[in-house]
Amino acid sequence: MTTVLSESQLVAPVQAEQEVVARPAAPARKPRATGSPARGRSSPLEKEHKVQAQPGFVLHSYPYKETSLIIDVLTRDHGRVALVAKGAKRPHSKLRGALQTFQPLSLSWSGKSEMRTLTEAEWVGGLLPLEKSALLCGFYLNELLVKLLAREDAHPALFDHYVATLNKLAHGENAPIVLRQFERALLRQTGVAGNWSHCTVSNRPVQPEGAYVVDPEQGTRPERLADRAPKVSGKTLLDMEREDYSDPTTQLQSKFLMRYLLAHHLGNAQLNTRQILIDLMQL
Repeated sequence: MTTVLSESQLVAPVQAEQEVVARPAAPARKPRATGSPARGRSSPLEKEHKVQAQPGFVLHSYPYKETSLIIDVLTRDHGRVALVAKGAKRPHSKLRGALQTFQPLSLSWSGKSEMRTLTEAEWVGGLLPLEKSALLCGFYLNELLVKLLAREDAHPALFDHYVATLNKLAHGENAPIVLRQFERALLRQTGVAGNWSHCTVSNRPVQPEGAYVVDPEQGTRPERLADRAPKVSGKTLLDMEREDYSDPTTQLQSKFLMRYLLAHHLGNAQLNTRQILIDLMQL
């Protein structure tokens, strides 16, 4: 089943209007405007960005004007970048067939503003296509990245984890486990979740037989009677740190823990693809 993400979930980046600052006038001279140029003009002080042959993936795309697209891409060395693919909607455009989700690409772009121009996109291959439920899982990964990853915040290790996750899904590995591993990597790499094997209250190692809560802001601590957050065993936390989900209890507890933490960091914004996955697969 192929699911297309709603375009209303994503907002096209808008370059902020820069302020024009005027220098104080000298007594015998006419005041001269300096600083940033008026809206719609590029500052000569802005440095032209030229990136060549950067490994990347299309996370999402939506129409721009009559013949172009705006694409949100994940790249290894530049993080999440917004690019204008001029003419990509034209029937004979070379970009039209290349800009597909879940396909490894070599991307080149240039420009001075936040919204840069795609100059080349080549399919490099190496991954099997996602099909059926694995395709829906892939859209879930992309939605997480779009909503949680800041623009131009590079995380090469997370990029590699994304590639590995797509490969696992394409080869039919256990989807709930694969997604838990990626969710954990995403929170760790973006700095919103630390090491869960140490208690932040006592600064002691988590005990397998203990009962804990992972506070979204403060980390791992012993459970309290009034806690509304999911309670997990120390063993579950240690298993997650080792990426070992062989224990059914770890699989169950990690599912509710990650759902809780992601909801917090998303500001309780709805993830459409996750809700579909919950309905279909009880992830």
